[in-house]
Amino acid sequence: MTDDDAAARFTRLDSLASVDAAELPRLYAYPRDLTRCWVRANMIASVDGGATVDGRAGGLAGPGDRVLFKVMREIADVVLVGAGTVRAENYSGAQLSAASRQARQARGQSEVPPIAVVTASGALDPNSRLFELTETPPLVFTTNASAVATRDRLHDQADVVDASSADPIRVDPAAVLAELARRGLYRVLCEGGPTLLGDIVALNLLDELALTVAPMLVAGSPPRVVSSASPVSTELRTEHILTDDRGYLYLRYTRRD
Repeated sequence: MTDDDAAARFTRLDSLASVDAAELPRLYAYPRDLTRCWVRANMIASVDGGATVDGRAGGLAGPGDRVLFKVMREIADVVLVGAGTVRAENYSGAQLSAASRQARQARGQSEVPPIAVVTASGALDPNSRLFELTETPPLVFTTNASAVATRDRLHDQADVVDASSADPIRVDPAAVLAELARRGLYRVLCEGGPTLLGDIVALNLLDELALTVAPMLVAGSPPRVVSSASPVSTELRTEHILTDDRGYLYLRYTRRD
């Protein structure tokens, strides 16, 4: 064993105290007094790195993951998601309990966080659950090339925003976050998919990753949680690791600046 090997230190996690569900909002709290968007991604992957089963992330989820999913939505100002994930997971508006709504009101938040969808084409079905099963009209971030047609298609069912980059057929994640910040929606929860998250990571805009590791193998060729045309390296700091009686791991990382 080399000197470098001997200097390595490891910690066993199997003897740590249990965490009550009521503590989760504190463990996942956003920083206080934000003046810019803090972007948290909540993703799930199998042990072998697959982000979906049969094209859906929901196929990997367990009861504990669903609890955390609800908690992270409850404390967020806005849920940011790509159009592909909206279609694959059949998104609706956020559904919160009466207690969650009261807690949000006490923090000065709206009762329900809006869903913000990123779509270069604007090709969203106005009859889908996203528009039919919601209390708050979604925000739709699209491009200069698609904005007019998207507004015509969706009418008053959504707030359509042109968030183009210099390229009029691409959505600029930085422009999306700037608009969310302008609206006071600083606590951003990104639920994917991998392409949107890859665009955010590529611009160094991701502050935090909440990653659930599901105790299963999926093999095949599912996407990873982050997809990018070019390699992007982001160093992270481990904030905490939780587990449950089903063997799921819940990892929380923040960007190491």
